[in-house]
Amino acid sequence: MNRKRPITAFGWAIKERLAAKNMDQREFCELHGIPPSRLAEMITGTRKSVRYRKKVEQLLGLDRQHEKQAK
Repeated sequence: MNRKRPITAFGWAIKERLAAKNMDQREFCELHGIPPSRLAEMITGTRKSVRYRKKVEQLLGLDRQHEKQAK
């Protein structure tokens, strides 16, 4: 599958945590009431989605370190 947009550092962090939990994006979104399109937009960085980003960070135990590493 060819991607139109690259995955951001935050997106890779999300994908790594989901893989560690043996969960795909759809399952995660359904379980926590997050629109799948918003999670996809966070992964590619096409939309900030501040409201859902905080929720995803808390649920997956992510911090802002990935942003500092990407710069």
